This record gives sequence, structure tokens and C-alpha cells, in this order.
Amino acid sequence: MSDSAAPQRAIVIGAGLGGLASAMRLGAKGYNVCVIDKLDLPGGRGSSITQGGHRFDLGPTIITVPQGLRDLWAACGRDFDRDVTLKPMDPFYEIRWEDGSTFTMRQDEAAMEAEVSRLSPADLKGFRKFLGDSEDRYWFGYENLGRRPMNELWELIKVLPRFVWLRADRSVYAHAARRVRDPRLRFALSFHPLFIGGDPFRVTSMYILVSHLEKAFGVHYAMGGVQAIAKAMAQVIRDQGGMVRMGAEVDEILVENGRAAGVRLVGGERLEADIVVSNADAGHTYTRLLRNRPRKRWTDAKLKRQRWSMGLFVWYFGTRGTKDMWRDVGHHTIVVGPRYRAHIQDIFINGHLCDDMSLYVHRPSVTDPSVAPDGDDTFYVLSPVPHLGHDNGVDWTTEEEPYRQKMLAMLEERLLPGLSQHVSQSLVFTPDTFRDRYLSPLGAGFSIEPRILQSAYFRPHNISEEVPGLYLAGAGTHPGAGVPGVIGTAEVLAQLVPDATPAAPLRMAAE
Repeated sequence: MSDSAAPQRAIVIGAGLGGLASAMRLGAKGYNVCVIDKLDLPGGRGSSITQGGHRFDLGPTIITVPQGLRDLWAACGRDFDRDVTLKPMDPFYEIRWEDGSTFTMRQDEAAMEAEVSRLSPADLKGFRKFLGDSEDRYWFGYENLGRRPMNELWELIKVLPRFVWLRADRSVYAHAARRVRDPRLRFALSFHPLFIGGDPFRVTSMYILVSHLEKAFGVHYAMGGVQAIAKAMAQVIRDQGGMVRMGAEVDEILVENGRAAGVRLVGGERLEADIVVSNADAGHTYTRLLRNRPRKRWTDAKLKRQRWSMGLFVWYFGTRGTKDMWRDVGHHTIVVGPRYRAHIQDIFINGHLCDDMSLYVHRPSVTDPSVAPDGDDTFYVLSPVPHLGHDNGVDWTTEEEPYRQKMLAMLEERLLPGLSQHVSQSLVFTPDTFRDRYLSPLGAGFSIEPRILQSAYFRPHNISEEVPGLYLAGAGTHPGAGVPGVIGTAEVLAQLVPDATPAAPLRMAAE
């Protein structure tokens, strides 16, 4: 280690968006940064796989708060819009129900009110109230709590009265149900927590703020996919003098003299550093990377007691000669199954793999020609499923293909007639894939579920409670999952990490 008083070298474990954003922030603070990731491309869940001329963007598909990325770039003295092209989506997405009714989400207020009036005129007044509620929670939950550290108990105590006033104890669905009566509108206003791993019937109503995010900032697609953002982030890190090292996996965080002192890679190589940032899942960080250290708070037993987000079944496929087919299917579509509350109960509580499903369908080829060969389409279809930790766990080695066939049948019946005759490429991710590829505990799609007692102060802190010199970023820490959330973890982390003294070269030694 260096004899200087302030740290100069930083290692970031994981090149997911939270890790890359943290590395950019640390580089701006004067650190010599090395990012280490086991995959072949930066981005983590936001990386991609190219197969048969189709680029499959594996994780997040939309950007809802571009200003968060612009602020990140500005902190590094860069212009985000010079490096990445965002295209506003209009409409954002279409929701389709079994009875043939639809609901199209847009940014324009008059268009949205017309949609509500078309579906359920009596709910227009309640819809307006819901948007007002959403904005209140945005200013408190996102701009206030979400952009500052919540690792001190006093920070929680100070905001408790506001939590009570905003009825944070009420669920997202319960709040929507108080404002609108039509069950389709209740779905449209409450399903968003699923995209950060939360059960809409149990996650705190603070998360209705997503409706205001969409209204205020719009929904955008990054040309080249989120992978283009990740590659641009990696380039900023290199331009700062840092290193992004792919194809290397961290096996353990090293602790010397009571402080994080670097990492040991699978294979034995040691890298020394003055601080370590883990963008690995918080559960993996504590149970695996610190397995040889006693832990006071985040013990194996405590982590086992946490409620984890659901798993994901994702079918990535390419179709041949379909560019002019399915003209009514846009960039984003949500195909709703026959059940809502009972289906969510089966996924999160019962751990039961259902025959019915609700699907999120991403068709980026209508916006971005680079994702598919000329005349073809690229799709990504996601279905929430139980994580691997339930007593009646799903055996995906036997269930993967039957479940894909059920998904195919639903798509052919409800959205893409004749699909099976045009599929040319196919790739499936199950919770097993998330466990093995992303080292996600229980194969969970979004780490620890964002329930009220698993959020803010109650979540693993951005500055580790277990080892000085260790910091956490990404979905498993504060403020949480989703692209704005994981980018936000780096903003919070930067407030906790001291500025570096002039950088020293990163030292490496074989064990």
C-alpha cells in the first residue's frame, strides 16, 4: 500500500452500469481506476450478444432520466450527447389486454387524458390526482432521498414524518386502487415496480414516482442499445487514464490491517488498491467475496432472510423477412395475461411457475436498424418468474423449452401471428443464467426486492458496514435497481469517497 495519507488507486468489481458510473466518478476525483469484469463486453446486465447478425441487448431497454447520464458525463468534463444518441419514444409503450382493449402511454398530457377517458371516463379525475401524487413522491423520494447517502440512522429518522405523510406504508397497487376504479387502469398505473424487481402489491407506494419520471423526462432509446452507453462509459474511463479489464473474475476482496486492500482474481492474481468498489450483487459481495471475513450486519443468515426480487425468463429471437409484418406492433408492448394479483402472488410468494404469463415485448428493430439484418427483426420478450430460492424451486433444465413454447403460443395468439414460421435465431436466459452469468444470488433479476424495510437505510449501504475502504454500487445498494437507480448509486458513492491525491500506478503481483 502507499504511504500517502489519501488513497490513489481504486478497483471496481463489475462493469455493470453502476460499476462503470462509479469508475467515472472516481476518475473525476483523481483516482487511478481499474474495472474488472468476468464478461467479454462492458455493461453487465446492459451488455449484448450478437448472433446470426442480430444484436440482442440483454437487459435494460429504455432510458427514463437522461439528465442522470448527462450529469455523470458533466462530472467528468464530458458531453454525453456527443458520445451517445438518444431517441425519444412516442408512444412509450402499448398495453394490450385479453379482451382486446389497449392503453397507449405517451408523454403528452392531453393524449394521456384522452386515453384514460377512452378507457374509463369516470377515472379521469383520479388519474390526475395520481399524477400529482407521483410528482410529490418524485421530489421527495428521487431528488431528495435518492441522491444522497442513507447510511446513517439519523438520516432515516429525519425523514420518517414525510414517509408517514406520503403513506409509504401503502403499496403501489393500493395507491393506484384509491385513485382509479377500472382494473385495467389499476394495472397500467401499478406494474412499474416489476421493472426494478418489486411486487406491486407489497412494494412501497413511493415507487409511483416512476409515472412522474416518464411524464417529466420521457422514455428514450439509446441508438446502438444500452450496450452503446456502456461502451461509451468504458471509453471515458480509459480517457481518464483508467483500465477496463474484461474476462477476469474477482474471487475475493483482500483485507489488510482492517481495510480493503485490493482483490484476488480467480487463478490467484492479486491487485492492490487503496479502495475497492463492488458493483457485484450485494449478496455475492458479502457471502462470496468476503467469505473469509467475520461480518456483523450482512451475515449469511441475514441475507438469506431478505426478500429477493423475482427471476426473469427472457427469450431473445430474430425473425427473417418480417420488417413489413406486424405493423401494429411498435418498439415496446406489454401483453397482459388473465390474472394480475394471483399471478404476482404465485411469482413472489408461492414460487409457482404458472402456465399463464404477462409479457414485455421489445422490438428495437423498428427504431434501430443496426440490431438486425436488412428486412429482419430482433425481439426480446421477458416474463417474470420465481427466483431459485423457493422451496418448490423450478428445474429450468427441464422447464426451459416447455415454457418457451408457451411464450411462443401466447405471442402467436395475441401479438405476432405466424411467428413460429419466421424465427431464425433464438437465445434463452432463465434464472439459472442470471445466477451463473451475473453471479446473482438465487438467480434474482434485480437483487434485493425494494420493499420499505429493504430500501434506503435498510438496504446494504454504499459505504460498507463490514470493511473500511469498501464501497458498494449497483442494484443491491441505495437507491436501488433500474438504470436511474444504479447510475444514482455512483452519485451517492462519490459523496462518500474522499478525493484522491495524485494517482500512483496500479501494482499487480502474482500470488
